[in-house]
Amino acid sequence: MSYDYVVEDEPGHSDVRALEDGLYRYNVEQTGRDDGRWLAIFVRDADRNITAGLSGWTWAGWLKVANLWVRDDLRRQGHGSALLEAAEREAAARGCRRATLDTYSFQAPMFYQRLGYKIVAVVGDLPAGHKHYTLVKDL
Repeated sequence: MSYDYVVEDEPGHSDVRALEDGLYRYNVEQTGRDDGRWLAIFVRDADRNITAGLSGWTWAGWLKVANLWVRDDLRRQGHGSALLEAAEREAAARGCRRATLDTYSFQAPMFYQRLGYKIVAVVGDLPAGHKHYTLVKDL
């Protein structure tokens, strides 16, 4: 059988979702845990435009925050904290006991630490001149 390896710099969402679904099925087979659910919370303006939001998932007792973004002009007004706290509440309601997320030194490691997250891993020079952090929190 012949296979093509195709490099794409703008893959379709359905193609990326196929990878995520395949990996999820494998993870379920290996762990027996099939309680995974997507999680997204959006802040929208009067025109329904997204001005801030959080996305990630819950699975096997964990909340994974994949993305947390607040539009520049709305930062430092409590939106990020409110989004994260809402995600943690929902995750706890789903039976999660811990949360994890990743951030960079130029993003918000101190913000997350103020909210109770602890750094568990640091990768230097990712990207060059900066650090990549993995943080966790007990819910």
